[in-house]
Amino acid sequence: MPRRRRIRSGAARLPAPQGPHPEVSIIRASRIMKYTPHPMAHAAFLIATITLTGALALSPAQAAKKSARAAPPAAAPAPTAPAQQPGGAPVLAARAWLLVDITTGQTLASSEPDMKVEPASLTKLMTAHLVFNALDEKKLSGDARPPVSQAAWKAIGSRMFVEPAKPATVNELLQGMIIQSGNDASIILAEALAGSEAAFTERMNLEAKRLGLTNTSFRNSTGLPNPQHYSTARDLAVLATRLITDHPQHYALYSRKEYTYNGITQPNRNRLLFIDPSVDGVKTGHTEAAGFCLIASARREQAGTGLQRRLLSVVLGTASESARAIESQKLLNWGFQGTEAVKVFAKDQSSGSYRVWKGAAPEVKAGFDKDILVSVPRGQAGAVKAEIERLQPLIAPVNRGQRIGTLRVKLGDQLLAERPVLALEEVGQAGLFGRAWDTIRLWMER
Repeated sequence: MPRRRRIRSGAARLPAPQGPHPEVSIIRASRIMKYTPHPMAHAAFLIATITLTGALALSPAQAAKKSARAAPPAAAPAPTAPAQQPGGAPVLAARAWLLVDITTGQTLASSEPDMKVEPASLTKLMTAHLVFNALDEKKLSGDARPPVSQAAWKAIGSRMFVEPAKPATVNELLQGMIIQSGNDASIILAEALAGSEAAFTERMNLEAKRLGLTNTSFRNSTGLPNPQHYSTARDLAVLATRLITDHPQHYALYSRKEYTYNGITQPNRNRLLFIDPSVDGVKTGHTEAAGFCLIASARREQAGTGLQRRLLSVVLGTASESARAIESQKLLNWGFQGTEAVKVFAKDQSSGSYRVWKGAAPEVKAGFDKDILVSVPRGQAGAVKAEIERLQPLIAPVNRGQRIGTLRVKLGDQLLAERPVLALEEVGQAGLFGRAWDTIRLWMER
């Protein structure tokens, strides 16, 4: 059996996160290395646990209460972070619903998030997403005037009222589809991209698979009822999030309150645009089977931090147009008031210097390529913990951006975020003598 030997060392020095949160207290840091018959056979790991405490991201009133005790906390995000559901989430009169913090990537609360439902006109988010992709890739021009087919001309349900003899531009069709929810506009755009709506639907399903929408199936570009046309609150949240984050230059269309085409003015059916200035989208949907649905997004500044948070609510199957607005507003307000975002590390901030073997430099600075943020129930920022697991031995060459460890952020036993720790600089190989010497040292430390 290989021998194991514990090497004692001082606590790893991890700098306090930069940004809105003033301090980070290091509670303990330890290093444990495992050795095998050959030092290159397996990696050993260094685990440094730091507890973030204090008045981090607290409101002025909360900070005043804790000023005598000191110590602020921080927390980190993750678009792939495990979901959490703090207590006190509201009860909604809806078939299914979900609230996501886009800033951190976490699900804050949900009910029946994976139940398959008819998405109605929320389907048009995928239609718009694919059109935005085509515009960004220069495969479609906003000034182009696609022909109006008979299928589009005779489309049932909500319409933009495009005439075959007077085709609209792609830019006009997008406004008709997004603001007026025009089924005719959706079909025209689908045919412009794929030749037919059926071919476009195949593209929709391929994109759904690429985005990881595992419980979604599309059969048309409009959302008209079909037994094989369905989605879930979770999948729709992923789709809406990607639309917002992938296409910021186009997303502004969703905040427009009305649109006039062909002499006909139609209002946006998203009532929250008219009553909440922080809401800037996204889309409504309604059929008899689906009920009244709304995906809404709002952006508000978190008091005392300067941090802009964006939340996204998905509310499906309410009883009326007013109910979907009321329930969505209730959910968004709870998210902003009942939870807070906390920063653990800032982009490019060093999380420590790691030992490099056989390198031209003895150490490499480690950190992250984006801000690390997490959402927690308000008042619990002080309970957030960050754990860094370092890969050792780290052998040169080390490339900038190379993964050299793992950060895990927890609230109690709940994992909130897991992110790669990256090298912030390059370290080349040492000369022949330096590499040989480190080889001997590694062998002696078995």
